[in-house]
Amino acid sequence: MTRRKFSLAAFGAGLGLTTRWPTAAHASGAKETFAMTKTAAEWKKTLTPEQFYVLREHGTERAGTSPLDKNYVPGTYACAGCAQPVFASDTKFDSGTGWPSFYAPIDKAVAMSTDRSLFMARTEVHCANCGGHLGHVFDDGPKPTGKRFCMNGVAMTFKSA
Repeated sequence: MTRRKFSLAAFGAGLGLTTRWPTAAHASGAKETFAMTKTAAEWKKTLTPEQFYVLREHGTERAGTSPLDKNYVPGTYACAGCAQPVFASDTKFDSGTGWPSFYAPIDKAVAMSTDRSLFMARTEVHCANCGGHLGHVFDDGPKPTGKRFCMNGVAMTFKSA
């Protein structure tokens, strides 16, 4: 990323805008295989433009824009790309970040990889079934795991119990 692009991204982030540059992990062309696969054209037929941007291009929704952030109804959060359940509502907590946050995923529902964008290494969380980008995980969450799975609400759907 050039200094100009970095400056523009930092300025845009301050305004609450999202960037359209894919993460380094995505840009590297590294290919993983998943049980569910589709072409970009097939994904575009089933996802909204914002869902496609987040799930398939590793984007990030603007903080505070998802109704799922303040949803505390019992139920299950699923990947918006393939409907695989990824988080249970009993692991959700209010992180104050503006994104839905959980301290643990459903067993074997997500996979993780290293995201080296923005001059740092972060752990990206994606759906283990379709590979859709869900968000990132950080080590500043509550007990019992100490993890904060900071997810994009647009990348998930919710079904009440």
